[in-house]
Amino acid sequence: MGMKKIFLFAVLIFVFTSVSAQKRKYSTFYEQRATLFEALHTSPKDIIFLGNSITNGCEWAELFDNTHIKNRGISGDICEGVYDRLDPILKGKPAKLFLLIGINDVSRGTSVDSIAGRIKCIIEKIQSDSPRTKIYLQSVLPVSDVYNMFQSHTSKGKVVVDLNSRLVELAKDKKVFYIDLYSHFVDKATGKMRSDLSNDGLHLLGKGYMLWRDLIKQYVN
Repeated sequence: MGMKKIFLFAVLIFVFTSVSAQKRKYSTFYEQRATLFEALHTSPKDIIFLGNSITNGCEWAELFDNTHIKNRGISGDICEGVYDRLDPILKGKPAKLFLLIGINDVSRGTSVDSIAGRIKCIIEKIQSDSPRTKIYLQSVLPVSDVYNMFQSHTSKGKVVVDLNSRLVELAKDKKVFYIDLYSHFVDKATGKMRSDLSNDGLHLLGKGYMLWRDLIKQYVN
């Protein structure tokens, strides 16, 4: 009888923890950052950088020496996560928004069609809620599997190419600016992320952010 009680107790604990995990839609880090962003304000003078860890990892205001630049990147974020946290960003009707998202969706095996469709939803919501905001859709960056890190991401370089082709079409369809970062970050001999720009095949070194700055400064200023 004692063993049965222990077993039932263990089952109840498992069910409780499973239900609790299912209730959390996103990571604890996502919640930490998203709730902070809800408490912060944007303004019509602001320039928003929106995306995942690749955006999260930069000090954008310092990079451009512009205090109106706001970093709204969240490590690990996906298209749906970006969409779900647009309201606090768009409330202030920012002047410009630079979007880079999709590689974490790729890593999860989400189809190119689905990712492009979700990015389309993001763009349409921005255009609806803040029509004066200029949108800059940036290509997904290349990846490299030579480091044997983040293999669910870095093994899918071909998918990134296919996704970027769709994003070019999407930008034309929605009449937003498209910025091709990919061709500047890729090693054309290997088709992988340049080794001088990343030390894990996914995230950027300082040199990578400096290159990014140089490629988009004409749009930021």
